[in-house]
Amino acid sequence: MAQNNRTRVTLENVAKHAGVSRATASLVARNSPLIPEKTAKKVIQSMKELGYVYDRVAANLRSKSSNTVGMIITEISNPFFSELLAGVHESLDKGGYSVVLGTTFENGLRQDRILSAMLENRAGGIILSPVSDISEAVFKQYREWDVPIIQIAREFPGFDCDYIGINNILGGQLAVEHLIKKGHKRIAYLGGPLASSASQDRKKGYELALEQAGLQIDEHLVLNISATREEGIKGIEQLLGVTEPPTAVFCYNDVVALGVMLYLRRRNLVPGMDIDIVGFDNIPDAESFYPSLTTVSSFPRKVGKLAADLLHQRLNGLVSEPQRIILDPELVIRESG
Repeated sequence: MAQNNRTRVTLENVAKHAGVSRATASLVARNSPLIPEKTAKKVIQSMKELGYVYDRVAANLRSKSSNTVGMIITEISNPFFSELLAGVHESLDKGGYSVVLGTTFENGLRQDRILSAMLENRAGGIILSPVSDISEAVFKQYREWDVPIIQIAREFPGFDCDYIGINNILGGQLAVEHLIKKGHKRIAYLGGPLASSASQDRKKGYELALEQAGLQIDEHLVLNISATREEGIKGIEQLLGVTEPPTAVFCYNDVVALGVMLYLRRRNLVPGMDIDIVGFDNIPDAESFYPSLTTVSSFPRKVGKLAADLLHQRLNGLVSEPQRIILDPELVIRESG
C-alpha cells in the first residue's frame, strides 16, 4: 500500500520495504551498475509501491557530485545527432549515468538558458555541440564550478576545453577531389551556417581541392544555408538558375543533400547521371535513399562514444590537460556521384 501523500517517503522506507540496506537502495536510485538486476528490480518495485521520488538535486548537493550528464545539440531532426546520442549512451549507460538532452535549434540564447539550467541542477558534465554565437561567459561559469564541457562535432574557438570531432577540411577535400576526378569543373558548395566551425572547415576543403586542381572558385556557386532538407531544395533551385549552373554539388551534410536530390527528382533529373551530388556525415538514410548518396563519413556514433569516454575520465579525475581528438573522414562512393 502506498503511503499517505503528505508523508515524504525516504530511502530508509524503501530499503526496509525491499529488505535491503539503505546503501543498496541509494545505489539503485542512482542507476548504479554495481547492484544485481534481481535486487535492483525489487528495490524499484518498492519505490513504485511507496511512491518514492529520488531527489537527485538534493543528492548532488550532499555529495558534491552527479551521475547526471547533459548533452546539448543544435537540432533533433537530423539523424547525425541521433547517431551521436547513440554513441554517448553506449558509453555512459555502462557507468550508470543518466543523460539529459537539450536542443538549441541554433539559438544562442536558448543554448545559454539550457546550459545555465543544467548548471543549476548540478549536471556533472556537459557534451556540447555549440551554436555559432555561443556566449563565452557560460563556459567561464562552468569552469568556475569545475564542471567539464566536452565540445563535439563543432568547436567554439578560443576556449580551452576538450574537443572531439572529424577533420572537416580533409572531408571537404575528399568530396571535391572525387568530383574533379570525375571530370567536373563547375562544382557548387551548399554550405551550412556561416559561423559554424564545421561549415567553415568544409568550405576550406572545397576551396583547397579546387585550387590544387587549378580551378577557379566561382562565388555564384557557393551558398550558405540552414542545414535542412527544405533549405537544400531552395539552394539547388537557386544554383540551377545561375547563368552557368553547376554539374556537381558538394553539400554541407546529408540532410541538405537529400533535399537537393528530392528537388532534382521533381525536375525529372537523375542524381548521379544529370548532376552529381556528394553529402557529408553518412547518416543511415544516405544508403537507403534512391539513388543512394555518395557521402563523406564523419563516424558520428564513434565520435559520441569517444566524447562520453572522455567525459567519464574527466569526472573521475583521470585526465588533466584539454584533449583534442580528430578523426579522419572516409569517402563512401555510391550512386549519386
